[in-house]
Amino acid sequence: MHAVLYGINWYPEIRGITTVMIAVGVLCGSVYLLLGTNLGARLGFLVALTGLFGWMTVMGGIWAVYGIGLKGREATWKPKEIIVGDVNAATNPIAHDISRWKNLSSDDPSYGQANASSDEILTNKAKYFSATSEYRTVNVYLLGGSRYPRLGPWHPNIKFPWRINTIDFDQLAVFHRTHYALVEVQPLVSQNTEPAKAPPAAVPDTTKPPVYVLMVRDLGAKRLPAFGIMFGSGLIFGILCYMLHTRDKLAMTRTGRLPALTRAPS
Repeated sequence: MHAVLYGINWYPEIRGITTVMIAVGVLCGSVYLLLGTNLGARLGFLVALTGLFGWMTVMGGIWAVYGIGLKGREATWKPKEIIVGDVNAATNPIAHDISRWKNLSSDDPSYGQANASSDEILTNKAKYFSATSEYRTVNVYLLGGSRYPRLGPWHPNIKFPWRINTIDFDQLAVFHRTHYALVEVQPLVSQNTEPAKAPPAAVPDTTKPPVYVLMVRDLGAKRLPAFGIMFGSGLIFGILCYMLHTRDKLAMTRTGRLPALTRAPS
């Protein structure tokens, strides 16, 4: 017995599974015990199962709205191409005309997200650089990513009887256009660092061409598991409610509280 308890305490996965089994047994078992003693074994089980899937439907809906609970893939930047030198040499024509892109400031949150993703691509995935200290980010550009369909923005500037400056109805804008990011980095001159001294200031290496990282936004599937739980549980909940409704009609017919449903003679 002690060996079993020590094993459960030592292995976290066994302890987690055991905790979940005990919690489900206590919660669902206690509810079924109360319903079974009042309604009978089979009817009590059907009512308890209906309540369980109704609760899971509500829980899945709350998870899907707030993006919590069981989550899917998070939105990330995926690499498309690494361009060395002129952006016109890119195989993807979206990067040729850089004047169409929005140049982000360094304090923009999207700047940091795209910059971190480009560091991961350059140092770990593509291994173009061995460390982030070998280059410096110069510019971060964004293109696309708008939502549609949306009505507006309109600027009617209605003064009477209401003053409306802007109308922008985007509650139905659930689709997204392709979102691109272009990060420009410049290699640095390699410098020797001396012990117990501050590292020298980074100096761009103008003899080397700039490097561009073209990325596309993967929106992921963060709310997909929650929606799956909500729709699946809702379907089972509806079937169980229909079974309870059918049983109630049959019981009322047999006890005389509901007229028997017979086919009229032809």
